[in-house]
Amino acid sequence: MRLVTDTQGMDEQEHIRAAQRGDARAFNQLVRAYQTILYRTAFRVMGDSAAAQDATQDACIAAFKNIRAFRGGSFKAWLLRIVTNACYDQLRAKKRKPAASLDAMYENADDPAFEPVAELTPHDVAEQKEFAQVIQRGLQTLAPDQRATFVLIDMEGLNYDEAAAATGANIGTVKSRLSRARGAMRDFLLAQEELLPAKYRLKSG
Repeated sequence: MRLVTDTQGMDEQEHIRAAQRGDARAFNQLVRAYQTILYRTAFRVMGDSAAAQDATQDACIAAFKNIRAFRGGSFKAWLLRIVTNACYDQLRAKKRKPAASLDAMYENADDPAFEPVAELTPHDVAEQKEFAQVIQRGLQTLAPDQRATFVLIDMEGLNYDEAAAATGANIGTVKSRLSRARGAMRDFLLAQEELLPAKYRLKSG
């Protein structure tokens, strides 16, 4: 990925080095490049827009304070680990699993987590949002570590190495969590079949 500003023309690594020297503008450029995926990941893990905003803000502050500790590798995975930890911190503080109500998810229907793909008909968009709402309900049934792994790999497209870096787990653990999460999500979707648009229904056989 290449970051370019209007005035400096720096790439991502140059932005990182500048931010490590205390350049807040360079750090802000990095945040702008990744803020959507950070918030979307937090939203899917937390199941609540306000909590996701708090986790994302906490993660950005923590990243700025600790950017000198970044020693290379995937900067995206490093940021995702921080936002995932921020989500875990919130869950531990509340001592409960997040429980987003169906009403709350309808209120968040225009959230980036439910962003529709371009070139869809209004009917397609409505079906996609309906499916996304069911998926979000299913995510809330998973243990937090399984949920984060599922979101990072199956929804955000990270590979095993990146997901391991983002969650602080080894690859074997990542694969095990993903397998359990996929199984649980499949069972949930099969149980919720009547709520799914026809084209999103799974085959039980």
